[in-house]
Amino acid sequence: MMTPGPIKLLFIVNHRSGTNNTDWHSIIRQYFSNSPHTADIFELPENCNTEQVKQKIHASQAQRVIAVGGDGTVKMVAEVVAGTDLPLGIIPGGSANGMAKELGIPLDINAALGVATEGLVTKIDTIRVNGELCIHLSDIGFNAFVVKTFESMKRRSMWSYIKAAWRVLWRNRKMQVKIETDNAYVNRQAQMIVLANASRYGTGAVINPEGKLNDGLFEIVVIKKISPGEIFKMFLSHKPYDPVKTELFKTRSVSVRSRHKTHFQVDGEYLGKINDLEATIEPHALSIIVPVENN
Repeated sequence: MMTPGPIKLLFIVNHRSGTNNTDWHSIIRQYFSNSPHTADIFELPENCNTEQVKQKIHASQAQRVIAVGGDGTVKMVAEVVAGTDLPLGIIPGGSANGMAKELGIPLDINAALGVATEGLVTKIDTIRVNGELCIHLSDIGFNAFVVKTFESMKRRSMWSYIKAAWRVLWRNRKMQVKIETDNAYVNRQAQMIVLANASRYGTGAVINPEGKLNDGLFEIVVIKKISPGEIFKMFLSHKPYDPVKTELFKTRSVSVRSRHKTHFQVDGEYLGKINDLEATIEPHALSIIVPVENN
C-alpha cells in the first residue's frame, strides 16, 4: 500500500544504461520541484558494487528505492533490498527493460516517475540461480550466447540485439542436458533452457505464457529447436508451444547438468560458461512498486 504523507525516494541512476543521453538529474529534480515528496539521487560510479549501493540506501533512510536503468541495474538494487520490506521501483532506462515491461511500467519518464511515487507495493518471488538473484529470466544456451555477443557490440539497441541473435543462430550448438525438477527427471537435447520467473523478454517475446511473479513457482522452458513457427508464437500469436520443439515444467527447484560448458546469463547479465545449474524459488522475497491499475 501507499505510504501516507510525504515520502522520501532514493533514485539509483546508471547513466551508462541504454542508448540515449538522458539528463536524469534534471528530469527528476524538475518532477519533484513542486511535490510534497523528496528525491535523493545516487549516480552509480564506475565498477560499482552492491556494498556501495547498500551503504547509500542505508544512509539515505529512503522509504522507496528506485532503480533507473536497465535490467542489470534493477538486479543490482534488488540484490540489496530483497528480503526486506523496502520497496523497489523501476524507471526504464536500458535497451530492453524486460522487468519494467513485465510489470507494466510505462516507458514515458514522467509516467514512470508517477508509478514510482504513487504506485502500489506488492510482493513477488525471486529465484536463486547458482547463488545469483534472478527476478526476471535466466537461461543457458542460445539467448545467453546472444547476450554475450550483444555486450561486445558498440551500439546497444534492439536492432543490435537482432543482429547478435542472427550471428549466434548459425553458431549455437545443441546442449545435452539432464534436468531434475521437483517431480520430473529427463534427458534432453536443447538449444536453450530458460528459468522463468516472469513471462516475457524485453524484446516482447513471450517465453513463458504461464508465468506469474507471485505463485511460489517458476517454469523451466526447454527449447529443443528454434524454429520460425515457435518464434512467431512467442512474438505474435502466443499460441501453445509445439511439444516436439518446446517443453515446459513447473517447479520450486531444479538441477541442470550439461555435458559441455554452455553460456549462462541472469537478468540480462552474462556470467560465463557453466556445466551445472542449481536454482530454487524464494517466495515473496522482493517488495516491488507497480502501477495502480495492475492490481
